[in-house]
Amino acid sequence: MTFRLFLFLFIGYIGLAQAQTAQVVKSVQDVTQSLYPTLDKLYKDLHQHPELSLQEEKTAAKMAAELKALGFQVKEKMGAHGVVGVYKNGTGPTVLIRTDMDALPLEEKTGLPYASQAKGINAAGNETRIMHACGHDVHMTVFVGTARTLMQMKDQWKGTLVMVAQSAEENGLGADLMLKAGLFDFAPVPDYAIALHDNSFLPAGTIGYREGPFMASVDMMDVIVFGQGGHGAAPHTTIDPVVLSAQMVMAFQTIVSRTINPIDPAVVTVGSIHGGTVHNITPDEVKMQLTLRSYSQDVRQKIIDGIHRISANLARSAGLPDSKLPVISIREPQTPATINDPTLTRRLMGVFRTTFGEGKVVEMEPYMVGEDFSRFDMGKKVPICMFWLGTIPEKRVQEAKAKGEQLPSLHSPFFAPQPEPTIKTGVTAMSLAALNLFGR
Repeated sequence: MTFRLFLFLFIGYIGLAQAQTAQVVKSVQDVTQSLYPTLDKLYKDLHQHPELSLQEEKTAAKMAAELKALGFQVKEKMGAHGVVGVYKNGTGPTVLIRTDMDALPLEEKTGLPYASQAKGINAAGNETRIMHACGHDVHMTVFVGTARTLMQMKDQWKGTLVMVAQSAEENGLGADLMLKAGLFDFAPVPDYAIALHDNSFLPAGTIGYREGPFMASVDMMDVIVFGQGGHGAAPHTTIDPVVLSAQMVMAFQTIVSRTINPIDPAVVTVGSIHGGTVHNITPDEVKMQLTLRSYSQDVRQKIIDGIHRISANLARSAGLPDSKLPVISIREPQTPATINDPTLTRRLMGVFRTTFGEGKVVEMEPYMVGEDFSRFDMGKKVPICMFWLGTIPEKRVQEAKAKGEQLPSLHSPFFAPQPEPTIKTGVTAMSLAALNLFGR
């Protein structure tokens, strides 16, 4: 074969491949467009009826009904209210797509006509308002739209599709519960696991990504600080755990600023502190709740060691005996860092650039939030990729930037995703990602 003939055939092959790719993209976009009215309705229904972590019974039933209607083999109540659907479509790779379902104990203040008015009982037994302030309603709508799209196009892919709707992401329990309940006894271990998370700073229609470190590990720590209670008028007869706790809170801030290498990400947050009952009594104890965030096991251990060291030494300096040193415990399970597989991430971003254009696929810095999707890497055995989905109107993003304003973040009562084009972009991206991984 002459070089000229080889070149001619090669160019022809490339042209054919590009034409086939364009046709697949158009097919997905057409299906997404046709599905959108029902997806918009589903999104607003989910938004108006949020449920708290470990209480997602009605939400899970909706996800299960969607998968059953599409022909999936479905198992419910897997780890709290987790749902898994399996569809075998011939010989090929196994692709897992995951969504989370839980909402937050927060009163919505967006003013949207479909704003949540829901109420529930939180983990402490108190009544609270509930809101999808982290956008899991967006995640679930994209999840359903992707399942519908892939089933309408099932003649164009071969393999096994595993759809996982997970309970209790916000408290870090859900993925662990599903795995312990035998998720991969019912479903095959995937060749790839993918997910998305909405982003409150990216314009709608935009995809954000990061190869490698994507979200941090999270430890939830409880600290009980003891003292010697007494009359508020006689502080010299007491050892005040409130003052001691205040000293500890301030000293904890030096762990990151003075013991961790400045180029290593780390965060120590004291999110809750409670002690005492009335104005004029020095209490016997104070309880604190902390979160610790990092990307490496070495940094994580330095933070934990630092908290133990500071707590014990400050307690001793206050005059407490060793029998009354602070009691420190870390809640299980700890949420591992989410580390995107570089090869898989690069592959999917190539698909997204082809589909949405270079300017719509943005490299992002790592975030210090946590995500238990990290558990689906099965101890680094399964390549995973989670990407960001923009949700905010382009004009609003530009206005905020021009004025130096901060947009409402995730977990804000004012967080209001723009349903269109957010949902269409999510369904198109996730569907094309799956088709690519199936080898289409």
